[in-house]
Amino acid sequence: MSTATVPQARVRIEPDGPTPRLAAVIAGIGYLAIFGLAIFANFGVRNRLVDLTDPSGTLANLAAEEGIVRAALAAFVAVFVIDVVVAWALHVLLRTAAPTWSLLAAWARLSYTVLLGVAAVFLFLAMQLAGAGPYTAGTAPQLRAALATISLDAFDYAWLVGLVAFGLHLLVVGGILIGTRVGPRGLGVLLGVAGAAYITDTAAHTLLAGYAAYADAFLAMVALPSIVGELWLTVWLLARAGRTKA
Repeated sequence: MSTATVPQARVRIEPDGPTPRLAAVIAGIGYLAIFGLAIFANFGVRNRLVDLTDPSGTLANLAAEEGIVRAALAAFVAVFVIDVVVAWALHVLLRTAAPTWSLLAAWARLSYTVLLGVAAVFLFLAMQLAGAGPYTAGTAPQLRAALATISLDAFDYAWLVGLVAFGLHLLVVGGILIGTRVGPRGLGVLLGVAGAAYITDTAAHTLLAGYAAYADAFLAMVALPSIVGELWLTVWLLARAGRTKA
């Protein structure tokens, strides 16, 4: 009887999903898109048209520029979708270095994204109150202005609550960069500072009745590390991230 063995078939299992380098590029492109869309929607439209101390003027602005408000709303929805992709791509990139922590970072960013979607609903409600549709027929302008202002205030606070989760996301990503060789440790420190600033700002909004008196100081505290840190993160993602194994 022949004792020859039968050759075994070899099955090559390919990695599930993109390489870390491709994931980094996807995240970097997503960040660039988010920067552009958020600057247009928040600073170019929301901050220009909305004054919570002037409900009637805000209502008139929203009614006069409904088209641009709808474009801003579409931009916020696009950011909502892109943030889901960025959360996934960052997890693919960072899981080689810290699989459990990168999963927490992804969940934290997704939690922020959900609340951004909720905030967009409040903006849509304010836009509907400013319009002349059947829902507002017979409603006094002062009442519509008050309700629209409340909706816009809810938009702001829903976003602020979401920024607590986003701050946690930055803290975890920063911790991964500090504790491993996957990326620049200086970037990790800056992201951690930005994450702590986001959380502190929302806590101050919630706990300080006179927050407005300190608003400029808190804005500077949040803006400086977050802008520099997230721009640095974007450059690193596009240029270097994922090229070497952790």
